[in-house]
Formats: sequence, C-alpha cells, structure tokens
Amino acid sequence: MSALSFAEVSAGYGARPALTEVSAGFPEGAVTGLVGPNGAGKTTLLRVALRLLARSGGGVSVFGRALESFSRDALARTMAYLPQGAEAHWPVIARRIVALGRLPHRAPLAQISEPDSAAIDSALVRCDALALADRRMDELSAGERARVLLARALATEAPILLVDEPAAHLDPAHQLRLMELLSEEARRGAAVIVTLHDLALASRFCDRLVLLKSGRVAASGPAADALSDAALAEVFGISAVRAGQEIHGAGAPAVVPWQRI
Repeated sequence: MSALSFAEVSAGYGARPALTEVSAGFPEGAVTGLVGPNGAGKTTLLRVALRLLARSGGGVSVFGRALESFSRDALARTMAYLPQGAEAHWPVIARRIVALGRLPHRAPLAQISEPDSAAIDSALVRCDALALADRRMDELSAGERARVLLARALATEAPILLVDEPAAHLDPAHQLRLMELLSEEARRGAAVIVTLHDLALASRFCDRLVLLKSGRVAASGPAADALSDAALAEVFGISAVRAGQEIHGAGAPAVVPWQRI
C-alpha cells in the first residue's frame, strides 16, 4: 500500500487546469521524485496533497484513508512540508525555527515538552545541524539554513515528507548533502516526495520518478524507465548522456542533459 496515492486527480487555478487525471502512488521507505518542465504541475500536486488546493476530480488517499477524513491537526502530523524557496533570514535562533515543526503535537501556547526536545535534537543531528542550533538564522550560510529548515520538517516526525525544490540556490556540495539526507530519511521508513529540476540529482538519488508534462503523467517508474531517451525528447525536448554507473554500482546512471532537440 502506498503512503500517498492519487487516483485520476484533476485540479486547477480558476479556469486554468494544472493537473488532469493524475494517478500516482508514493511508497514508504523510498524517495520518489517529481520531475517535469516549469508549469508541469509538480508543486500543484503537493498542494493538493496538503489540502492547500481543492481538486476538481479524482481522489487522494493517505495510508489507505481518504484525505478528507483527516483533521487539520492529524494531517499536519502525517505530512511534513518544506516549501519551494523556503528561507529564514530573521535574527532568530535556529533551534526555535526547528521547534516550529513540533506545533502539530502541542496545544496552543504549551511549553516544549521532553518528547518535543528529543525530536528537535534528533532532527538537528540527522541534518548535521546540531552545531548550528544556538546560532541566529541570519548569520548562517544558504546551505546551513537549508539544513535547519529541513530539520524543522523532520522534527514533526511525520511519516510522509513533501519537499519542493530543495536543491535550488545551493552549491553542488550542499545539493548532494541535502539529497543524501532525504535518502537517509527514506531508509528510516519515510515516504519522501521531492520535486526536482535537476535530472542528474533526480536520477542519482530517487528510487522512483513520476514525470509530469502539462499536468499529466508522462512516465513513471525507476529512473532508467521514466527518463528514457524517448521520454526526455517528448517532455523536455532534449537528449542526454548517462554517466556514473560504473562508480555507483548497479543503480541507474546519472542523466545529464546534453543538447536541445
């Protein structure tokens, strides 16, 4: 059973359709990448899952239950979300930012409990950010802020993690580390769903891919299948080279865009 499932889901913004009869499943213990051109519907799919955008058709289920059956608080404990372009340049201590991830578990105005503190520390450790806990966010580098913001999402201890373009604006080393952290969370059992534009990162780190084009599923499955030469030509209008299989073992090689067709 998938942790999160879409069955012929359609949604849009006013009269403009953004998703058309999308069916896809996202399993526990795996990183599933959502890839596609700008405007393909990747972020919209996450917004539908979070009930931030109403769908016009189809159904969404979470661990076999209808999405609508979850209360707002229960949904917040089940899905953690790191939005696209998430930033924090405020003069706020990093630990307080991570503590926001515990809000779904606390009554309004309640003090941080021992379980809250343990979850905050665990998230900081898993994101290599414990040394940053007492520093101000406006004093951290972009890569350090990204790790703290991911720790905020992990502190929720949700079994589903939705991450929207986490590698944008990071240098290559920090991109790799962030994707490694997401892979580690999947190995801990989480269902990780991440939107990506970088096909090399997607093919290197994602266990499965869902390829969207104009709000429809164009391909899905392991990277080698979803990012076939035919799919790359149809969806992106590009050809690619594939590298690194001899280094990384039997997994799919990294897909590197090479030229426009």
